[in-house]
Amino acid sequence: MNEMTLPEPDTAYHFNVVRRAIDIIDAAPAPGPSLEELARALKMSPAHLQRVFSRWVGVSPKRYQQYLTLDHAKRLLADRFTVLDTVAETGLSGGGRLHDLFLRWEAMSPGDYARGGAGLTIRHGWFDSPFGDALAMGTERGLCGLAFASEVGREAAFADMSGRWPNAAYVEDPTSLAPWVAAAFGRTGETRLHLIGAPFQIKVWEALLSIPSGQVTTYSEIAGAVGNPRAVRAVGTAVGRNPISWLIPCHRAIRKSGALAGYHWGLPVKRAMLAWETAAEDARSTA
Repeated sequence: MNEMTLPEPDTAYHFNVVRRAIDIIDAAPAPGPSLEELARALKMSPAHLQRVFSRWVGVSPKRYQQYLTLDHAKRLLADRFTVLDTVAETGLSGGGRLHDLFLRWEAMSPGDYARGGAGLTIRHGWFDSPFGDALAMGTERGLCGLAFASEVGREAAFADMSGRWPNAAYVEDPTSLAPWVAAAFGRTGETRLHLIGAPFQIKVWEALLSIPSGQVTTYSEIAGAVGNPRAVRAVGTAVGRNPISWLIPCHRAIRKSGALAGYHWGLPVKRAMLAWETAAEDARSTA
């Protein structure tokens, strides 16, 4: 499979540095490694490490390290918890959008979903992203899949995504998807989404779309937002089956305890996404 690189250079390299940094930070005793210690462990100069982090997310390695710690989600829950009923009243035209990205989406009918994608042509391609290798899939209506392979590998990611719609026809065509993917990771422009799922899943994914960037909510909040407060476990399953990661921000759903819980494409990716968004929001607020 071919890979298409988007205009922003070196994003996969930057994420690989961050991925390695997560392991080092997790293994180090509090208060964590200094810039010099982290750079030495990564076999980089402190100045190079500073440039990589600043270019990737706009904050220093030390500040970003604070966002990568395991208790960051607890701090988010305390400081940036989103009550979905309130967000729903303001609509996605407000803070619910992913940065400045405008998302338009439509859902497949239940009957079409039940046919397993029969009659659909799904185009796919690999792209460089801020979170490593990204597999994008889309129909003529918009992106229907976005997966990340840094933890699970390309083969497993493709099998996982294509297995969701086994009766569709798959065509490798990254060029046709590139504008939507560029908008998704560049935070400007327009990305269309084609939600292919069961009705309950789609309700959960729509609730996820209302969580503002840089904030989090809980599975129980999502259950209440979709009208079934006791369906927390079913909500968790639907969140885990979200096919359009990042854009439908399942990484912003955490447990009441502050635990991140599982993430379909690996917890290091989820932590990096939450840290990246927090850092970007903080950088904007202090600009």
